[in-house]
Amino acid sequence: MSTTQVRRGEPVTTVLTWQVRPGRERQFEEWTRGITRCAREFPGNEGVSWLTPEDGHRYHAVLRWSDQHRLAAWLESEERAHWHRRIEDIATEVSSERQSTTGMETWFSLPGTTVQAPPRWKMVLTTFLGAYPFTLLVQWLVTPHTTGWPLPLRAAVFPLVLLPVLTYLVMPRLSRLLRLWLYPRDGH
Repeated sequence: MSTTQVRRGEPVTTVLTWQVRPGRERQFEEWTRGITRCAREFPGNEGVSWLTPEDGHRYHAVLRWSDQHRLAAWLESEERAHWHRRIEDIATEVSSERQSTTGMETWFSLPGTTVQAPPRWKMVLTTFLGAYPFTLLVQWLVTPHTTGWPLPLRAAVFPLVLLPVLTYLVMPRLSRLLRLWLYPRDGH
């Protein structure tokens, strides 16, 4: 693996929102094709998707990057700045709506809200609290019955049992139970 392929951190997804001036949608869509090609050639890019709006004026770009450092390099790059200068009179990025995620946030989302995800250390601690008891349970009840199985099959049992339990049962309840700690009001 070359040094340009080595990941420096966790993959990250960012959503950028654009407000397009009425009557300029076609020009903006042409621009999206060009900047998407440019972004795909940038180191660390793992894909760009555009969501077209129902009202025709607010577009969303979903950018996937290998890590936060390479995403930041793209966002601050001269190439991106060049593309932005080309549409100054066509559309404006709504920077207040920019969102970035690493993936764990889905376990901590609150239905019907747009609250920001808790800090990662709180997500890790909460996940540990949810996973540890079930890890003990699987090790106690399941592992003794699989000792004669081939290693890849034994290794598959643990995530096949644990991940659905965490995703559908434990983490939604645990995040509701700890919501005041995970999502303190007024920054307290």
